[in-house]
Amino acid sequence: MDEFNFNRVLPEEVGISGKTVANFVERAVKELDSLHSFMLVRHGKVAAELWWPPYAPEHPHLLFSLSKSFTSTAIGLAISEGKFKIDDPVIGFFPRKRLPDEISDYLRSMTIRHLLTMSSGHGTCSMEGVKRNKFKGDWVKLILSEPIVHKPGTRFVYNSGATYLLSAILDTVTGEHLLQYLEPRLFSPLGIKDAMTEKSPDGTHVGGWGMSLKTEDIARFGQLYLQKGKWGDQQLVPESWVKDATSFQISNAHAGQLDWAQGYGYQFWRSQNNAYRGDGAFGQYCLVMPDQDAVIAITSGIQNMQRVLDLIWEVLLPGMQPAQLPPAEPVKMISPCMPKATGATSSTLTAQLNGRSWKLTENLGLFNQAVFRFDRKGVMLELKTADATETLAAGYGEWRFGQIRLENDPARKYAASAGWVSPEELNIAICCYEQPYNILLKCMFGQDKLAMEMKFNVTFWSGAWPVINGSPSP
Repeated sequence: MDEFNFNRVLPEEVGISGKTVANFVERAVKELDSLHSFMLVRHGKVAAELWWPPYAPEHPHLLFSLSKSFTSTAIGLAISEGKFKIDDPVIGFFPRKRLPDEISDYLRSMTIRHLLTMSSGHGTCSMEGVKRNKFKGDWVKLILSEPIVHKPGTRFVYNSGATYLLSAILDTVTGEHLLQYLEPRLFSPLGIKDAMTEKSPDGTHVGGWGMSLKTEDIARFGQLYLQKGKWGDQQLVPESWVKDATSFQISNAHAGQLDWAQGYGYQFWRSQNNAYRGDGAFGQYCLVMPDQDAVIAITSGIQNMQRVLDLIWEVLLPGMQPAQLPPAEPVKMISPCMPKATGATSSTLTAQLNGRSWKLTENLGLFNQAVFRFDRKGVMLELKTADATETLAAGYGEWRFGQIRLENDPARKYAASAGWVSPEELNIAICCYEQPYNILLKCMFGQDKLAMEMKFNVTFWSGAWPVINGSPSP
């Protein structure tokens, strides 16, 4: 493996057949809701890589909780630099005003190790207090004020608030935010550029979620861990930290699904087949397989994350041979892409609806007016508030690209396509290609009526907004 660039090779050169890779891709297309990218690295070489357009190599992807493994790495680096010790008490890093009014014995005994192993003693994710406060205020105090019902170190409870505290501690001790701290120590040596993350109101990088990186960046991170922290001739992460962080530190056998019950390290999950991984909601994976000298990086938008790992164990794992395979004829693989909207390119109502303004009566407070503008190649939907207009462009059977806010969230980059499934119903498929979200917007027109339904492929809630109704504006 080149120090800064993975070499690309045929699968057979690293002991796996192109037919096996093609079988995995074909089954992924048929059986999984939505993979967005897949990269297989073996013996330090890229044996297979694929993106589902409009997802592409140059686009970062939201990692969700895969971010936690990067936060763990930063903590390991800080410990190696003597900034603090793994068994230092958590409350010792914050001034009294950031702590609860009453400090219990359990809170006094909580250490950095407990945060790393998700055994802080909280009965549920400690971000619940932050959510109740509508993400305002001092997150450290809100998290530490949540009830601690178990003795720290005794029970695994998945807890993004614990990872936020790790990021806040890093801020406090080093004077640098998480990504700033990682830039010279990890990102720059690995060739990772333009990493992004979400922040709390005081500017702290949230740590437990919110990072965005490219698929190859994920693979590089996994390869670094596979190489026990060494990259080229540099030991970027102490080998002892890599070993401890990815080893069984605490039982999570009560956690449910098979690959989520193999034990937990320091913000890394143990997996079947002596593998370990960082992972994030809706199928963001950095899977390291030491016995096979392999790394798999995947981004996706699926609800059932176990299905992805099952397919790896069923198809890819048995196909990984210890020696190079004889050259084989190239295998023609499926060329997958995200589904575009289907349907006609026009409607008998197009002329009547073109430029018509609709007053929106039920829209969760975001938009109050909609205007549809049609041309021969697609549609432009203008969604208006009192102060601004958001524009969504969609091509008939083709992607059009832009950026839009569809919720009370930052703007999303998108690719959108459109089609008339009937004279009265226009469907718009929206792919947020730096996130897992794919949205189907159904626009149904009646006699002086408009109804808009927006359904997400994956969400932390039901997946569908309430119907937004509209009537003609005067």
